[in-house]
Amino acid sequence: MTTMQQYLAAAEDVADEVIRSGRKVIPKVGKICLIASFLEDGLRMLYQWDEQREFVEETWLCGGFLATLFVLINMVGQLGGCLMVMAGNKTNVAVRVLLSIVLLQIMTYSIFWNLQILLLKLGLIGALLLALAEAQMEQHRNLFAGLPSVGDNRSTIFMQLIGRTLLAFMFIGLIRFQLNVLQMIQDIGTSLLMIFVVLGYRTKLSALILVALLTVLNLYHNAWWNIPNYRPLRDYLKYSFFQTLTVIGGLLMIVSLGPGRVSLDAKKKW
Repeated sequence: MTTMQQYLAAAEDVADEVIRSGRKVIPKVGKICLIASFLEDGLRMLYQWDEQREFVEETWLCGGFLATLFVLINMVGQLGGCLMVMAGNKTNVAVRVLLSIVLLQIMTYSIFWNLQILLLKLGLIGALLLALAEAQMEQHRNLFAGLPSVGDNRSTIFMQLIGRTLLAFMFIGLIRFQLNVLQMIQDIGTSLLMIFVVLGYRTKLSALILVALLTVLNLYHNAWWNIPNYRPLRDYLKYSFFQTLTVIGGLLMIVSLGPGRVSLDAKKKW
């Protein structure tokens, strides 16, 4: 075993110990972070009701009733879904509601033509698929408690694969791409770790390191609470902050669940 392999093995041992110590907390924190952007957007619909309704009405020329209905569905769907996820009640239903809201927003806001926002929305879908996979695995464990494992559910396996792949799209949408040496090193390092997560290579270690890095960077770069209310930068940083929290939540789901059977880590065990 080379020195690098020894370091990686030691790092994985530390990561495994951290995950074992927090096995009950990590999924809960992951879900809270994962729904952060939905909670923020739902509250934005509530606080900016008139602005949101007028925007939809002017964009689609659909009349006040349909515009109001759209904003109401978005607000109730997102806030209701978030409350259900936080309560741990009917997570399957809550995730499907939030998925429907994302798809509705993609179609209504013509997001197909804005690559950065489209990537972020695809990442939201990926994060939700990871939450759905976790809920199905928990349901499967409860259903077959005390019985020998009958193998992974095929739909759950592919939800893990698609979820972590789409989560990478959201990560791409958050990269700053600045011509600054430190920023470039940061982007390259975090991108490499994200590639490892997508491929399922040393997945839990890579995801755990990304969680730590993104948490620090999010608090440093997106400190929207330090910006006065009247400055547009505040809204931009706030949006980026909560989107990054959702990426962190998705990564914590991966830390908790592992990469699944369609991964390089799984192939090493065969």
